[in-house]
Amino acid sequence: MGRLLMVDQNNPDRAVIDQAVATLAFGGVLVMPTDSVYGIGCAAQPNNTALERIFFIKRRDRSQTLPWLIADAGDLMRYAENLTPAAVALATAFWPGALTLVVRASEEVAPEYRNADGTIALRLPNSNLVREIARRCGCALATTSANTHGEAAAISGSTVEERIVMNADLTLDAGPAPIAIASTIVDVTGAKPRILREGAIPRERILAALM
Repeated sequence: MGRLLMVDQNNPDRAVIDQAVATLAFGGVLVMPTDSVYGIGCAAQPNNTALERIFFIKRRDRSQTLPWLIADAGDLMRYAENLTPAAVALATAFWPGALTLVVRASEEVAPEYRNADGTIALRLPNSNLVREIARRCGCALATTSANTHGEAAAISGSTVEERIVMNADLTLDAGPAPIAIASTIVDVTGAKPRILREGAIPRERILAALM
C-alpha cells in the first residue's frame, strides 16, 4: 500500500523532500505534482527496476520511453548532445515551464531510457518541489503522466486513480496542478523544429520564440 503526503509545490517541506528522495534512492516509484499535470516516475538511473513497475502500473506499452524531468537548465547540456539553435532558443524562452524538448541523448542517458532513434525528451518543470527532488537525487526523474494509459491525465492529487496511489510507493499531493494541461512537446533534433504535441504552450508562442 502506497503512502500519501501533502506538500506545497512552491515551498516544499524539507522532510517531505527527504522522504521522496529516499523512496527514489531505494528504487521506488513516486507520484508527484508538476506545474502541468501529475506524474509517476522514478530516478533515471541505469538498471532501475522501478522503470518496469511504472509501465506495469500505468498499463503502458514497454516499447515507449519516458520523458525526463530535470533539476536545472544546465542539465540540458548534461543529457543532450549536438544541440540545435532551436533547442537553446526554446529552452531559454520557456524553461522552467510546460515545454518538453526532444533532443539527441548524450552518453549520460542509459540505453533503456532512449528512444529507438537515440533521442530523449527533457523538461525543466516550474516546480520547486520536483526540481529539488531531482537535484537531491543527482539525476533526472523518468516520468510520465500519473494515469492509466489512454485515460485523462490527473490534474490534482484527488484525481489520481486510487489504483495508482496504491501501487506507487509514495504519492505527493499538492492539490490542483497550476496549469492543468500537459506540456507542449517539440522535436528539436532536426534543421526544422517539429511540434509533436500542442499543450500548455500554444503553437504561436513556440513559433514566435524561434523567429
